[in-house]
Amino acid sequence: MERILAEYYIETPYDVEKAAAVLAGEQSSGTFVNVPGETAELKERFAARVEDIQLLDSTPEPSIPGNVIPNKAYQRAKVKVSWSVENFGYNLPVLISTLQGNLYEISQFTGLKLMDMELPDSFKEHYKGPKFGIKGSKKSCNVTARPIIGTIIKPSIGLSVEDTVTLVKSLIAAGIDFIKDDELMGSSANSFFDDRVKAIMKVIRENEQRTGKKVMYAFNISDEIDEMQRKYDLIVQEKGSCAMVSINSVGLAGTKKICDQGKLVIHGHRNGWGMLNRHPLLGIEFPAYQKIQRLIGVDQLHVNGIENKFWESDASVVTSIKSCLKPFLGGYEIAPVVSSGQWGGQAFETYKRTQTTDLLYMAGGGILAHPMGPESGVTALKHAWKGAVEGLSIEEVAQKSAEFKASVHKFSKQ
Repeated sequence: MERILAEYYIETPYDVEKAAAVLAGEQSSGTFVNVPGETAELKERFAARVEDIQLLDSTPEPSIPGNVIPNKAYQRAKVKVSWSVENFGYNLPVLISTLQGNLYEISQFTGLKLMDMELPDSFKEHYKGPKFGIKGSKKSCNVTARPIIGTIIKPSIGLSVEDTVTLVKSLIAAGIDFIKDDELMGSSANSFFDDRVKAIMKVIRENEQRTGKKVMYAFNISDEIDEMQRKYDLIVQEKGSCAMVSINSVGLAGTKKICDQGKLVIHGHRNGWGMLNRHPLLGIEFPAYQKIQRLIGVDQLHVNGIENKFWESDASVVTSIKSCLKPFLGGYEIAPVVSSGQWGGQAFETYKRTQTTDLLYMAGGGILAHPMGPESGVTALKHAWKGAVEGLSIEEVAQKSAEFKASVHKFSKQ
């Protein structure tokens, strides 16, 4: 029978083999004590198996609260565990409960993180994956040999519908490809969702009729499931092309329900990610996380950015970008969304370390706070990415582009 394989990074004061066996037992047929129904036949079919253990370093102190054993080192290791697909079929919530459920509370561990997982090809028969991905997103935005250039409405919340429309008009005039609501903007007292969608889409449709370019706007539909469906339908009615979902707030089943509609590009915002990942020995690592989102059909997924304003290291961001671009189940492409304190200056290191333009590259302040205005902010980003792909340096592009030179003066940390 086909099996699912999960890799964990663990820390324990106990014998690693015994601790791993507890993990496998607790997350399948076992519990803290033998029960009469757990026969040898049942365990052969349904028990999880420890497939591999790789011992790493040890530490004298536990990484997170747990069993404290005096004068005992806390051993770290990578552990691979597998489960038969028969345990959960193709029920994703139960699968996640198995791979990430109570095991975080098992007393044998003072650290545990799901690092990655491998799913059998049979999942392709049950999960369609992203409908659009990077290719569909680029086609919709009429972008080819560069990243999609995007921005976020700022201030995040507080602008009226009229103020937002004015800003959208200026961004469209600037040549932007993609605009999105901030995750904090749903339907506020001075910017009701329906009013905002209708007013913004009127501007986008008019620009498309005039120029042939349809700017992608990601409206934040995050809500209860029925209300999300109503908001989704409104965007379709207004001839929009994208909806944004705060995937950690809405949850797997809610996000999949929206992805399954298949009419709009789904922009997955991972706000709350630090809660899931920031501790090195707790939560889930991005290579595993992005596979779940690809499975349910998210088309675009945030990965943070080089020299970002948050805690994540550049190496971690690069790993995230590359994991999104690596084929999963033979395809299931998803667009990495680079954001967080970005301006044109980070394009050079981003391209150098990833060698790809298959990105949605978003700059909020990097465009809106450009000293020469938003139009120059968009131009500066385009010039930066062109120079990065051509192998030019920041200094060389600054000499050729007044808009980018102004960005360097405004945003450079040097």
